[in-house]
Amino acid sequence: MRALICGSGVAGPALAWHLERAGWDVETVERSARFRDGGFMIDFYGPGYEVAERMGLADRLQAVRHPVEEVVYVDAHGRRTGGLTMSPNLTRVVSLLREDLARVILDDVRSPVRYGTGVAAVEQDGSAVRVRLTDGTEREVDLLVGADGAHSGVRALVFGPEDRFARYLGHHVAAYVVRDGALSERVGTRYRMLTVPGLMAGAYALGDDRLAALFLRREPDPAIPANPSRALREAYGGLGWIVPELLGHRPSPPELYYDRVTQVEMDRWSAGRVVLLGDACQAVSLFAGHGASMAMTGARVLADELAGAGPEAVPAALERYERRMRPRIREVQAFGRRFIRWMAPSSRLRIVARDRLLALASLPGADRLFLRALTPGGRSPIPE
Repeated sequence: MRALICGSGVAGPALAWHLERAGWDVETVERSARFRDGGFMIDFYGPGYEVAERMGLADRLQAVRHPVEEVVYVDAHGRRTGGLTMSPNLTRVVSLLREDLARVILDDVRSPVRYGTGVAAVEQDGSAVRVRLTDGTEREVDLLVGADGAHSGVRALVFGPEDRFARYLGHHVAAYVVRDGALSERVGTRYRMLTVPGLMAGAYALGDDRLAALFLRREPDPAIPANPSRALREAYGGLGWIVPELLGHRPSPPELYYDRVTQVEMDRWSAGRVVLLGDACQAVSLFAGHGASMAMTGARVLADELAGAGPEAVPAALERYERRMRPRIREVQAFGRRFIRWMAPSSRLRIVARDRLLALASLPGADRLFLRALTPGGRSPIPE
């Protein structure tokens, strides 16, 4: 059985890992010219972390984590206005760069990744998928997987244009990593955020003089600006704290990650022998904060359904994967939409209310309650 996976973020390599060990012949293509550095910090836990443990990757994830001692909100002068001290015992919550999670998985994948290559055309019948790649070569496979993100090219070729499936959540996001020893020392092992109505800027020290920066802006227009670096400076240049210094280090794309905040909602995730995975079909958004976990979970569920399936049974396996994952994704997406008011307050009154609620975080065990509040309900699709 042969599979071609498009996308080498988190979902694609995770699926490659499982399929290889099930005896599949796997090839991955990635439209970026090289492994994609940059991105932003994520908190990786829940069913996705459970999958990583079963893959034997937990120790490697712990080795590249960046422990968060506090989540702190500050004012324009850098003074604390609210926050939460995190317990060092939360070992099953791993804060790390999304790129580091992808790298840990890829390091354990045996099959090759062809960088600088994407999917140009797709044709299929009941027995196979014929794929033409952007380098002009062709493949005939039993399964084509679009794990190429919220702006999936495979999805566009097989299911239609992006605007049919993207649900814009009214915000733009930007992220990048800078190297500045002085700034890194000032921020320390705390995730610090400055929030004013419509704008949020956050930073976290990564060690080795590096700092991860995240920017979130309320914006009614989903269009990406022609010059994201300039748009970032214009939107955030008037903020205080360390924001002007962070902006002085801002790169240009692709080192600068800049995108609209969206969710992807589709009536179906597969067509014949083509299936979507991760953000390509189930983007939950920055506000939900569980995209990597859901990508890992989806890869495991898809691999489970494909296990033991002969070539003729692949379409049915893809439908079962969707039935298992879709309820969970709906719950996480709904949670993300509710969480907008917390993460991106629209008024000073809401900011004050949030900071007062966080003042309760000094109570014993508050970090666990906080984590529970940031976790959508619902049953995991991963069997015990």
